[in-house]
Amino acid sequence: MKKLLTIILAMFSLSTFSQKSDLIYLWPGKVPGEIKEKQPAVTAASENDNIIRLSEVTNPAIEVFLPNPVTKNGSAVIICPGGGYHILAYDLEGTEIAAWLNKLGFTAFVLQYRIPDKKEGALQDVQRAIRLVKGNSKKWNIDPEKIGVMGFSAGGSLSARASTLFSKKTYSPADKTDSLSSRPAFTMLIYPAYLDLGPNLTLTPELVLSKEVPPVFIFQTADDPYGNSALVFAGALRNEKLNVELHMVATGGHGYGLRQGKAAAETWPIMAEHWLKNIIKAQ
Repeated sequence: MKKLLTIILAMFSLSTFSQKSDLIYLWPGKVPGEIKEKQPAVTAASENDNIIRLSEVTNPAIEVFLPNPVTKNGSAVIICPGGGYHILAYDLEGTEIAAWLNKLGFTAFVLQYRIPDKKEGALQDVQRAIRLVKGNSKKWNIDPEKIGVMGFSAGGSLSARASTLFSKKTYSPADKTDSLSSRPAFTMLIYPAYLDLGPNLTLTPELVLSKEVPPVFIFQTADDPYGNSALVFAGALRNEKLNVELHMVATGGHGYGLRQGKAAAETWPIMAEHWLKNIIKAQ
């Protein structure tokens, strides 16, 4: 009877738990390399496609989404929404992904990195975000060695850069947090872009591979105009005998997130969940 009551209470907790968030700004002082003053993120005008877009970010931040304590697994993911480094598809490839990760037990952080057209600033932001989450891991009860990154489209590019350029010093330390490593523990790239900008569609030159590159999961569709990015990056990782898992399905296009209606959007989460569980277990 006592065991049955415990199960019922746990089920009730799961059903009534609502996703909670908190916004934490990355930079305590001046944002490195930023000309404009810090302002709240600007939301773009509606395009009637049910997607919330941020059109300008001058004060980078992470929005924190906590999982149900009953299912919490002590691991975390920093999510980088896509948008061509011009905008951020903030719900489609950010907050909706956080909700999915919360259900799997992960603490999720949606990154508001600098846009538009601030690729170097975006790299500084994701490095700082990884360090900030590691530095506050006790606060969120997560293992600092189990913090990964996940990106979509241009956010996939940013996540790949974070996973290969973690030894590159991109800014002067803001505080003691910046003494921590910015290397993520694992990387997930969903329809990534801009990874094949080398000569003749080869690996983007800035993506320097080393033995320290974390395990990588990649999902792509064959009819995505950026599909070659996944093939090139996966091939480069494989050639270096690094840990990579690539999935490609025939159709689905680009920019579908988790939304229903396309098989790709319903397929990648199943594969990603299985991969995540194995990676976390192995670490």
